[in-house]
Amino acid sequence: MGHCSCGAHSCAAEKKVDAKVSVFHEYGKVIFSLLLLAGGIIMNALDLAFFREGSVALIWYIVAYLPVGIPVMKEAWESIREKDYFSEFTLMIIATLGAFYIGEYPEGVAVMLFYTVGELFQDKAVDKARRNIGALLDVRPEKTLVFREGNLVIESPKKIKVGEIIEIKAGGRVPLDGAMQNEVAAFNTAALTGESVPRNIRKGEEVLAGMIVTDKVIRIKVTRPFDKSALARILELVQNASERKAPAELFIRKFARIYTPIVIVLAVLIVLCPFVYSLINPPFVFAFNDWLYRALVFLVISCPCALVVSIPLGYFGGIGAASRLGILFKGGNYLDAITKINTVVFDKTGTLTKGTFEVQACKSAGEISEEELVKLVASVESDSTHPIAKAVVNYAKEQNIECVAVTDTKEFAGYGLEATINGTTVLVGNCRLLSKFDISYPEELLEITDTIVVCAVGNRYAGYLLLADALKEDAKAAIDNLKALNIENIQILSGDKQSIVTNFAEKLGISKAYGDLLPEGKVNHLEELRRDEANRIAFVGDGMNDAPVLALSHVGIAMGGLGSDAAIETADVVIQTDQPSKVAEAIKVGRLTRRIIWQNVSLAFGVKLLVLILGAGGIATLWEAVFADVGVALLAIMNAVRIQKMIK
Repeated sequence: MGHCSCGAHSCAAEKKVDAKVSVFHEYGKVIFSLLLLAGGIIMNALDLAFFREGSVALIWYIVAYLPVGIPVMKEAWESIREKDYFSEFTLMIIATLGAFYIGEYPEGVAVMLFYTVGELFQDKAVDKARRNIGALLDVRPEKTLVFREGNLVIESPKKIKVGEIIEIKAGGRVPLDGAMQNEVAAFNTAALTGESVPRNIRKGEEVLAGMIVTDKVIRIKVTRPFDKSALARILELVQNASERKAPAELFIRKFARIYTPIVIVLAVLIVLCPFVYSLINPPFVFAFNDWLYRALVFLVISCPCALVVSIPLGYFGGIGAASRLGILFKGGNYLDAITKINTVVFDKTGTLTKGTFEVQACKSAGEISEEELVKLVASVESDSTHPIAKAVVNYAKEQNIECVAVTDTKEFAGYGLEATINGTTVLVGNCRLLSKFDISYPEELLEITDTIVVCAVGNRYAGYLLLADALKEDAKAAIDNLKALNIENIQILSGDKQSIVTNFAEKLGISKAYGDLLPEGKVNHLEELRRDEANRIAFVGDGMNDAPVLALSHVGIAMGGLGSDAAIETADVVIQTDQPSKVAEAIKVGRLTRRIIWQNVSLAFGVKLLVLILGAGGIATLWEAVFADVGVALLAIMNAVRIQKMIK
């Protein structure tokens, strides 16, 4: 029974090959060949008279060979039609036909049989890795309740349109992205962020597919169709990750193209050289079949299966294991690149700090009341998405201060805003904005270390609001973990004032911190770092204005939380938990994956080299050759699958 249940796994792989070939069919062929092969060996051992008749054994073994041989011949033919003359399939066919030619029928069948078994295992392992990743992330329910014409109906999330209202029971998973309709509810966001702490979401805020409602029945208004949800995007990223090949994988492909013809030439030489030698030195007797046998052993061993499988599988395992931790690698190449990183540059706001500012104090210059000052600043900032602006607007709401109508808003990137209220020009931003408009302000403003928002009304300085940002809980651990990985060059870049940035850097134990940078300043800073060839740079940002810098670095890491689309698009690695400490984890995953892949490469080469030498010397038989090939491939697969277990 065991066979059938396993068979279901290789299904997906076979559907691609040939939808008509059922699972039983696939395993049936292997079992049939195995039984015939075993029968033949037993009859041979018992020395049965009828089996000794010349052609009986040959026909018996041909029947055993065909079920496993024909699929490989088809593959070889396909490869040859695509101008790939020297594939592993060609190697196998030459080796097995040669074995039949010299009368080693059982070995000929065995080579093909074990090769087929190895392939089945491979397909299963790759397929299982793919499904693990899919299952791990795809946690959307199959059915959901939706309001239609006043009634709750059960519907598949794929058929629900934007704007419809759906209901989710306590303990249920959210199937689509939408806006919260209830006052407040607690959600478990572990599937998306790896965070186990429940998160409160209030009315009007975004609820994402994959979250679990923990405390009550809720309703949400759908904002994105099924295949456009944040979760669908993540799934797609991970599914496509296998398309972006790591250098080691690309190397193995090129390698196989050059390697196979060389092996075939060497195999021919194993037969030719002794023959030529026997012509020069008559006492040396040349037995064609013996040397041909050695050449065949050589061919079978040199098949690069173990490498061809285990390397992509290793990267796949690494990508899957990382996505469990809330770290999305967009390809095996980035898993590789992150192991070489020796310089990590952090954006400050929203990456190392929570990015949520709170108004600490309000100082008016005396011409208008503090309440009026808050009203003006909040009104001008009301449409801005900047974290500081949001903090001021929230503060005004808390103080029950109504915003007023604003016209002609102009933004000066890196400085602030200019707007008109009741015919008067109001400037809101940093001190540089006032200097730009030649408005004088008290010198002591420049000495304040926290963030301030300065306001000028009708060309006169009117006062400022003082705000502060807090470090994320794991910011210190993030830096310590990087140092533990021997990454010494850690820097902070920020648009905030130098004094604030220095203050944070001292708390974190970072010596290089640069403040007062406009977006292009960050770009220049990274270009400067890149001039030194030795620097391999990872840039970690939360994304709003970090897209250009993410693209410039060797590995761009976005604090995706599920936030900024631009950052998620341009980054190479997305950290869904918004925890800076995951940067060190990502590097660890990369290093571990690389270690396992190198173990596989050295194991494969080591064993093959040993059997090659034995084979050329006539000590190893085709049996050993097959086990060396298939055995090493299986060991390598198991080692690659181990990545999933090691990364927790």
